[in-house]
Amino acid sequence: MTHGYVLAAILVTAAVTWALRALPFVMLAPLRNSAILRYIGDAMPVGVMFLLAAYTLRDTAVSWQAIGSVGLAVAVTVAMHLWKGNSLISIFAGTGVYVVLASTLL
Repeated sequence: MTHGYVLAAILVTAAVTWALRALPFVMLAPLRNSAILRYIGDAMPVGVMFLLAAYTLRDTAVSWQAIGSVGLAVAVTVAMHLWKGNSLISIFAGTGVYVVLASTLL
């Protein structure tokens, strides 16, 4: 391999990598003001949290301790979200409460 071949390979690889990373932004630019995407952006976090909760709890044994742990964790998550309005803080708080209760009660 010559130096020119290696340089050409590096340049082609860099150009393809840059294009693949820029392409989604270029394609989505016309959709930024779309009402549909705005609705999806507003509705998606709640839907994703519901699916994650359902997936997490699908194998949970039904007992009063499990129901109490899950119920309290959900209540803390909802309360934190209503109080702070921050999904990340709400999720971390609810997860922390559930982990502590599941470790001590279950």
